[in-house]
Amino acid sequence: MARRAPSAGERTGGALAGDAARTYNPDGAVIPLYDTIPSRNPPVAMWFLIGLHVVLFLLEVRLPARELVGALYTFGLVPAELTYGAPAPWWTLVTCVFLHAGWLHLLANMWTLWIFGDNVEDRTGPVRFVVFYVLCGVAAAATEYALHPTSTTPVVGASGAIAGVMGAYLAMFPRARIVLLVPILFWPLFVQVSAFFFLFFWLLLQVLSGGDGTVDGIAYGAHVGGFVAGLALHRLFVPHASRGFHGDEGALEYAWGPPRRRG
Repeated sequence: MARRAPSAGERTGGALAGDAARTYNPDGAVIPLYDTIPSRNPPVAMWFLIGLHVVLFLLEVRLPARELVGALYTFGLVPAELTYGAPAPWWTLVTCVFLHAGWLHLLANMWTLWIFGDNVEDRTGPVRFVVFYVLCGVAAAATEYALHPTSTTPVVGASGAIAGVMGAYLAMFPRARIVLLVPILFWPLFVQVSAFFFLFFWLLLQVLSGGDGTVDGIAYGAHVGGFVAGLALHRLFVPHASRGFHGDEGALEYAWGPPRRRG
């Protein structure tokens, strides 16, 4: 989540980097490409959410600079307004999830949702997945509010909700493999690690980078809040008849196999 309202120049130039891309590694040097688990069902809810985020962002970028800033302050989470507002706009805990601060911000978040969202949706079903996603976003925004109740800077972005999806993925598929791109000078290095290692390391990085607040415009505390919410609440959204474990969910050879169906 970005914590400050970007200027018009930042919005068009992408100067404000996306949370998901910047927090895998402080230098952005590790990029997750895909996981090894095939989609068992068309991920309709995941594609719906991605489409909704893209459409709303396209509406954002069409706004004049002054109106854009007004929209960020109206629909983004401004903690001070919840603390001192009368009445307090509590609905911004939801609307802030569907705004983004720039193209890179949007693309990084949607890429991460594409990697982890389809398999979580396989377990929950599409309707439960949407509710779970929004609830994790609210938990992330509430965490940011609790850490900075007097801040006057808008908080926007879906990364808290996506962090919740990542937390659920960790609980559901710890043996899956994640293929990473690690650029070394001009040579791309492809490596695969377990989902448990990658996601645990990601969470640890959020905590060490500033889990109790915001650093360099990134709300690490909101990431931690969303992840913990997803980890804690995911079982409430998994029906008793949910599918069991499949052998290919932890097999190393599937990391280098042919492209998988994503819906």
